[in-house]
Amino acid sequence: MSAIDRNLSKSDEKAAVAAAEKALSEIGEVRKMIGSVIFGQEEVVERSLITILSGGHALLVGLPGLAKTKLVETLGTVLGLSEQRIQFTPDLMPADILGSEILRQDEDGHRSFHFVKGPIFTQLLMADEINRASPRTQAALLQAMQEHHVTIAGQRYDLPRPFHVLATQNPLEQEGTYPLPEAQLDRFLMQVDVHYPDLETETRILLETTGAEEARATPVLNTERLVEMQALVRRIPVGKQVMDAILELVRSTRPGAVKDDLDALINWGPGPRASQALMVTSRARALLRGRLEPSVDDVLALAEPVLQHRMQLSLLALTSENRVTVRDVVAARKQRIA
Repeated sequence: MSAIDRNLSKSDEKAAVAAAEKALSEIGEVRKMIGSVIFGQEEVVERSLITILSGGHALLVGLPGLAKTKLVETLGTVLGLSEQRIQFTPDLMPADILGSEILRQDEDGHRSFHFVKGPIFTQLLMADEINRASPRTQAALLQAMQEHHVTIAGQRYDLPRPFHVLATQNPLEQEGTYPLPEAQLDRFLMQVDVHYPDLETETRILLETTGAEEARATPVLNTERLVEMQALVRRIPVGKQVMDAILELVRSTRPGAVKDDLDALINWGPGPRASQALMVTSRARALLRGRLEPSVDDVLALAEPVLQHRMQLSLLALTSENRVTVRDVVAARKQRIA
């Protein structure tokens, strides 16, 4: 390597470090602002931020009343994104999401169809209780989530950039819900489980949300800066050890990959999109934690939210005496590379 090349390399490295330090400082402000409104739930907030910094979509799963909707609203405000909320119900139709063509007549009597955009034309779409809508309506999001555009009457309409779907979902055992199809689940970068708060957090919630005034979030970033940070995440290098861990983990959760008792319980496992998701989310987690390179620990920490909704176990796993869950399988596969 010539002296010029070495100087350029050092210059690029310094610029990358400076960009990462600036992003880390801003992310700290983002987390502080979110924390002033959403109490506890640090892991949920972190995984939601990882999803957005990675440019993906997240499925927030939890029982009613755990501030899932409030979290999404707060993220939109703090990150400076335009947002829309759709309350999914059994009678919701695809046109209620995408928009529809209406017939208009001008002053001369000429009639023409005009497309009226639906609420999906936003930067942050909150799909509230997505599993309460019919499969036909759920499928209206498929093209938008993957290709960032929709097609109406043969005409393509691009969505704003960035575009993120943060969907909330009640557990499937609740009445009046429709399980999301596998193809749609795979569009979500991560499934973020939202649990009950601990005693200290719930005490703080009681004290700070039942008075005369309640804390409100204010913007910290704008759209342009968020896009720059998403591009920075994509430029973070990934070492061979981390890449090997990702491939080993994802491939070991597919049927026939590992000959053990758990293998017989796996109906189907994650595809290459899961490997891509682990790669980019590991980078985002490293940046959130002040590092310029992801480690195997990042992969292990994100294995469950990235893989659990991309796998299905057989009926035998659910009905056997020692009931096995997807989380059990992922945990066992993580031990192989820990």
